[in-house]
Amino acid sequence: MLLLTALLLAGCGEVWNDPYPAAERGGSILYSAFVERPKHLDPVQSYTEDEARFTQQVYEPPLQYHYLKRPYELIPLTATALPQPRFLDRAGNAVAADSDQAAFSVYEVHIRPGIRYQPHPGFVAANHSLQGDAIERLRTPYELPGATRELLADDYIYQIKRLAHPRLHSPIFGLMAEYIVGLQEYAERLKKLDRKDAWLDLREHALEGVQRVDAHTFRVTLKGRYPQFVYWLAMPFFAPVPWEAEKFFHQPGMMEKNFTLDWWPVGTGPYMLTENNPNARMVLQKNPHFRGEPYPAEGEPGDSAQGLLADAGKTMPFIERVVFSREKEGIPYWNKFQQGYYDTSGIASDNFDQAVRVSVEGDAALTAEMEEKGILLRTSVATTIIYLGFNWLDPVVGGGAAGEAGERARKLRHAVSIAVDLEEYLSIFANGRGLVAHDALAPGIFGWRDGKDGVNPVTHVWHDGRAQRRPLEEAKKLLAEAGYPEGRETGSGQPLVLYLDTVARGPGDKPRLDWWRRQFAKLSIQLEIRETDWNRFQEKIRKGSQQLFILGWNADYPDPENFLFLLHGAQSRARSQGENAANYLNPEFDRLFERMKNMPNSAERQAIIDRMTAIARRDAPWLWGFHPKDYSLYHGWLGNLKPNNMARNNLKYLRLDLPQRAAQRLAWNRPILWPVGLGVVLLVASAVPAFLGYRRRERMAARPQARA
Repeated sequence: MLLLTALLLAGCGEVWNDPYPAAERGGSILYSAFVERPKHLDPVQSYTEDEARFTQQVYEPPLQYHYLKRPYELIPLTATALPQPRFLDRAGNAVAADSDQAAFSVYEVHIRPGIRYQPHPGFVAANHSLQGDAIERLRTPYELPGATRELLADDYIYQIKRLAHPRLHSPIFGLMAEYIVGLQEYAERLKKLDRKDAWLDLREHALEGVQRVDAHTFRVTLKGRYPQFVYWLAMPFFAPVPWEAEKFFHQPGMMEKNFTLDWWPVGTGPYMLTENNPNARMVLQKNPHFRGEPYPAEGEPGDSAQGLLADAGKTMPFIERVVFSREKEGIPYWNKFQQGYYDTSGIASDNFDQAVRVSVEGDAALTAEMEEKGILLRTSVATTIIYLGFNWLDPVVGGGAAGEAGERARKLRHAVSIAVDLEEYLSIFANGRGLVAHDALAPGIFGWRDGKDGVNPVTHVWHDGRAQRRPLEEAKKLLAEAGYPEGRETGSGQPLVLYLDTVARGPGDKPRLDWWRRQFAKLSIQLEIRETDWNRFQEKIRKGSQQLFILGWNADYPDPENFLFLLHGAQSRARSQGENAANYLNPEFDRLFERMKNMPNSAERQAIIDRMTAIARRDAPWLWGFHPKDYSLYHGWLGNLKPNNMARNNLKYLRLDLPQRAAQRLAWNRPILWPVGLGVVLLVASAVPAFLGYRRRERMAARPQARA
């Protein structure tokens, strides 16, 4: 008992349930979690948000988005300035920016000298001739001696060439091949030169549209005008990749150990990935060769009051290490956040009411429990749209037919668009975290209109200062005009059956699918849901054999072209394998798109977008869906956190108050000792009678027996 008491007293000043090693306590370490394991960390292939949280800490494209300013603003990262295009005619002569003779755009990118890579074994020549057994013994590439070197323009050129590599299958190759001079031909040439298992040294093969000017300058020549190209220069697709790393990882035996650029990225950024176990945890360590970067000195109004400018001018990054643990279940993730073991957290639907209270006006605020803990809330509307598409090629819901048949289909689409109550959907399935969409653009994108000017008149009216969905009776009237009174076809009396293709995710989706059925049932339309796997779903979309479908789009860059091209006829998925999954086609919309896409933001561009929006609303190729709203929670000891929906390179800006975190963890995780003490008392109390009985039996056995 004395020993137990001593142990209890010794532990009173420590956190007993700390899931991290004792050696990490007090360290400058940010703790976070991830749910989906990243699939690609090679910048030529990586294209998802769960991958970007790692790749954008390691890789540095020439440009980045200002961390604090809104609307989003491009600024230099490794470049000395934002490149300004020059325009050439077909003979190579310079022409004015507004000239009709402009056949090419030339972007010249100047890289700052002195930037260095993270330490890596690929920069050590001896490591390029390892034997199989030497590779087999390695647990990570960093067990080998590493070195560094300066970032050069050649590294950016090498990565652009990798977009055309026949074995890498970059998701943006098709788009870039339309613009970068010679990229399509380059890919065809590489395909002929490629030999299985042999390293293809891209330095030996020139690409016409990408040229080295000097050690720190490269030039990219595009066909025609493509002002959105500068946005791509802020994405990892255009980050530098050193040839030494690619060659190092191509040695026999490396692939079997997962020693590839897809697993172990190599960059010049503030962090390097030093541990990669995507089933358990991933660790980013500060790059010892990082040059340092000043924290921004200006932002939006209100940023200063929130403490977001307190570190202005100070050298980043502020945190030495970031540990990501995989949490497959939401409850452990949430509990550890509340205990202080994760510094940030999202909010699952099951925990929403515990964390957030929503006012009658719809404003979100933290509950008293969260406020008492000093937890803070940040919200932002994602530059994303989730929509239900009507396949334009379908004879029932599509718009391909002319005359009366086309008008019937249009009224059917309008009826469905009114009847599906997306406000209800957001309330039930997203705790109100989202905005109902009225067109293809997302908030924060030029051309998007708010308030009365932004209402879709097909589905809503403006009343009492807000958009209100039109009554169901209007939808029923439109359905009857479309030839389906009470959900039955005029003449035959056959019930109207529509088919929704979706990706099967499991039994958890049943409530959502039932909700969709109920929405169509309000019009007496039978909705048949065809669940399938992702590959089969994509195959249907590619062939244009679907009728209704649900998809989403997250902005690549903050420009209206990146949303409106989803409705451009030339981008039809079934016709040309583009991103127009609805296969929508309207000649006037397409003509306006061609005018709008390369224009600078202006009143004229806004007017064209307004006209395009009106056309699309009338045609209704989409049931416009909604824009998700992101809710982020973080502890008061984490500073400088501001959501940025266009970039994920935010870790370098964050700061930790380590003493505050240690004190809060101790306060929230104090061991409750009285049950242990009570257990000891009960144990002793139950043992005393047994002990006394045992002693009595011992004494009786020790008495001498009486002599006969």
